[in-house]
Amino acid sequence: MQDVFIVGAARSPIGKRGKGLAGLMPADLLGKVQRGALERAGVDAANVGQVVGGCVSQINQQSFNITRVAWLSQGFPEEVAATTIDSQCGSSQQATSLGAAMIGSGMEDLVMACGVEMMSVIPLGSNMAGGIPMGESYAQHYQPTSQFQGAAMIAEEYQITRQDTDAFGLNSQDKAIKAWEEGRFDREIIPIESPVLDGEGKPTGDSQTISRDEGLRGTSMEALAGLQAVPGQEIHTAGSSSQVSDGAAVVILASAAAVEKYGLTPRAKIRATTLVGCDPVTMLKGPIPATQKVLEQTGLDIDDIDTFEVNEAFASVVLAWQKAVGANPDKVNPNGGAIALGHPTGSTGARLITTALHELERTDGKYGLIAMCCGGGLGTGTIIERV
Repeated sequence: MQDVFIVGAARSPIGKRGKGLAGLMPADLLGKVQRGALERAGVDAANVGQVVGGCVSQINQQSFNITRVAWLSQGFPEEVAATTIDSQCGSSQQATSLGAAMIGSGMEDLVMACGVEMMSVIPLGSNMAGGIPMGESYAQHYQPTSQFQGAAMIAEEYQITRQDTDAFGLNSQDKAIKAWEEGRFDREIIPIESPVLDGEGKPTGDSQTISRDEGLRGTSMEALAGLQAVPGQEIHTAGSSSQVSDGAAVVILASAAAVEKYGLTPRAKIRATTLVGCDPVTMLKGPIPATQKVLEQTGLDIDDIDTFEVNEAFASVVLAWQKAVGANPDKVNPNGGAIALGHPTGSTGARLITTALHELERTDGKYGLIAMCCGGGLGTGTIIERV
């Protein structure tokens, strides 16, 4: 397998449901980030071999191979093919894994991996409105559960309390607020021009530039303690769960030959990447085996990793992962996570890789590990090495 380099990584700001980005078509949001990432990396769109994108709710405005629609909507070359995949919340991280495999195998030399989810426009679960896919045959093997139930079961298994999850939620907000105050996200953000909506959600004719994540909110343990728990459990609240959001992210991958041919700047190397299956009942424990697998693939130890980006779908997911793998909490999501920033599901994997890369560059770190839990019992894992 030949080396795979990250030569570009960028993301949109993460929009709050119904707020700054809500007036955009999903294809337009993703297309704007595709264009911005190419320009920043100095990559000609015509030199891209393929585009692989993640999106969870592929229906209505996010249907018809949304990755290609976004590409074509920017006027990019029609000869460049695109694919849209669904690995639930890990979709765009898996898109990055598939892009890395294309390059590693010699199939392509330059691949764009990306993802988008406009949850203001297409609410999560919209593509199951006609009925869920789990029938009697599935129920003979596994108890159908929700992610909320899975998160609660994980909390019980790992002896995580409501106070633990509230404290984790507060810490996420505090870290994200500090990160924005210090300008840590500035280099990874593509500012997005978006229509202004009125109180009824209709365009006013004016436009605005969104350049900052919209989910941040100052809080306290006292305020979090007063929030009502998620229905069906007593552990998580809106203050310790990921937010409903809009966003897009892009990671551009290249072979050594493409780096030399096109004069690109390699920023990191993909050292290992995986998608694993896990118990679909508790559903969200995938980051644990995914982390163990990529560490084994590289021969690295958990203490060799300089920064971790583990998606904060629910606080208990990350807290259980920390206990299971022995990660130093001070290295985990140092700039906050989905509880504070938001979780536009189809784009979060590429967003986490983008944030991990920029954090390694900011701190002069070497190794970053990115992991996500995914609906249905999956886990993604990637280790990048800054070069």
